[in-house]
Amino acid sequence: MSRLLIIGCGGVAQVAIHKCCQNSDVFTEICIASKTKSKCDAIKAELEGKTKTIITTAEIDAMNVAKTVELIKSYKPDAVLNVALPYQDLAIMDACLLANVHYIDTANYEPEDTEEPEWKKAYEERCKEKGFSALFDYSYQWAYADKFEKAGLTALLGTGFDPGVTSVFAAYAKKHYFDRIDTIDILDCNGGDHGYPFATNFNPEINLREVSAPGSYLENGKWVEIPAMSIKREYNFKEVGQKDMYLLHHEELEALGRNMPEVKRIRFFMTFGQSYLTHMNCLENVGMLSTTPINYEGKEIVPIQFLKALLPDPASLGPRTKGKTNIGCIFTGVKDGKEKSIYIYNICDHEECYKEVGSQAVSYTTGVPAMIGSMLVLNGLWRKPGVFTTDEFDPDPYMEALNKWGLPWQVEENPVLVP
Repeated sequence: MSRLLIIGCGGVAQVAIHKCCQNSDVFTEICIASKTKSKCDAIKAELEGKTKTIITTAEIDAMNVAKTVELIKSYKPDAVLNVALPYQDLAIMDACLLANVHYIDTANYEPEDTEEPEWKKAYEERCKEKGFSALFDYSYQWAYADKFEKAGLTALLGTGFDPGVTSVFAAYAKKHYFDRIDTIDILDCNGGDHGYPFATNFNPEINLREVSAPGSYLENGKWVEIPAMSIKREYNFKEVGQKDMYLLHHEELEALGRNMPEVKRIRFFMTFGQSYLTHMNCLENVGMLSTTPINYEGKEIVPIQFLKALLPDPASLGPRTKGKTNIGCIFTGVKDGKEKSIYIYNICDHEECYKEVGSQAVSYTTGVPAMIGSMLVLNGLWRKPGVFTTDEFDPDPYMEALNKWGLPWQVEENPVLVP
């Protein structure tokens, strides 16, 4: 019997909540907490009578550490699943330490107020130290390792799909398919069509900042940074077709580079259609992706937050999105003295996801692993004191759970490699 506090009620959170309620033998009780309690109440009303899981709701501002501690101590969960916004990660981690409870999330920390002079100075110093300039990276959360270890608590970071499942794929490939992995290419293909001229499949603030940032990859233990969207490749994805994909910086590169230092090159690619890129470039050129507040008719607004208010809510895309995703990792290396390559991947259908949980596949592929990571922490299979990413545990129970809970994976021998 386990009790889980879920902070957040957006598209990914709603999938995770549905999947927890499907898995009521593990998640006997959940509390859904968000700044907008009405959203929590709505999903509770939708699920009650369809699950054995006991659902309660609460209102919480996750940036208020004292109030979050108060909620945790009142509800007494066995763990906290953070599916709120990445800039809230550290506040929730602080609350978990103060309330003595395990912590799980799906995406690494990213500061909200990136234009503050003191933050910018510290950020520039971190860039020089790290070798890449993405606003998001694991170093902020890794700094909590000693605190969680001393408290005897587990913090599981990034149990979404990428990061999350892709890192488990890497651990699985290392355990079962290779004596030595030489290269890893992570490919994230969304072949879905929602019918809008422009919309993002997850939080626009995060999505647009991620895509417009410089790209980077690891080669021979060093970071190589490139201008945003400057490396393009084409790839023919099974059940999706030929797609353009671009090299981005992504957080699992940093974790895999640290935990698998023998790998000579690690890259991340994501597919984008030309319409998306044209809209994004236009918006960036006119300043709409800026996080710097401006004064408009006596009111201070942040351009990217205003843009977020204009764009369709990612959680609303489910009923109109058709097509499939194909996300996985191509590995090259050596087994028994012979060169070898495999592609481990998952294909997910947007319409099937909507039929099951009322969400499109991008939310589904993140929300299901959020439940799985929480389950493995709660049942003790993935529990040890400290701060960890998903590639640092035995991959087998996670891979088995993916097949059971809606994200079946396949292995292709000798795939077409990415140049």
